[in-house]
Amino acid sequence: QVQLVESGGGLVQAGNSLRLSCAASGRTVSSYAMGWFRQAPGKEREIVAAITWSGRSTYYADSVKGRFTISRDNAKNTVFLQMNSLKPEDTAVFYCAAGQRFTTTSGYNYWGRGTQVTVSS
Repeated sequence: QVQLVESGGGLVQAGNSLRLSCAASGRTVSSYAMGWFRQAPGKEREIVAAITWSGRSTYYADSVKGRFTISRDNAKNTVFLQMNSLKPEDTAVFYCAAGQRFTTTSGYNYWGRGTQVTVSS
C-alpha cells in the first residue's frame, strides 16, 4: 500500500509561483509513474502533468505547458510540481497519484487527498 501526502498549496497572486510536493510512504514509488491532477469547483478532475518512473519522459496538459514542471526524487520518494506564472484559472485542488502505468488518464492506483491552490487576480 502506498500513502501519498501533498503539500505546498496556498493562496498566491496571479503571476507568482508555487511548488507542490507529494511525499510517498508505505512503499517506494521509485518504480511507479506519478501524476498530478487537479479539480476546480464544478469541473471534472483533469490531468496536469505526469512523469515516468525514471523521470525521462513527462507529459503536460496544454494549459500548463511552459509554466509547470514535474520532477521527482526517487531517493526521497517524492514528486514535485513547480508552478510558475500562475493564473486564476489554475485555482483547484491538486492531487498526486501513483501507478504502475504511465498514463494521462485517471487510471492510477494510489491517490493523495489533495492540496488547495488558489490564485487571485
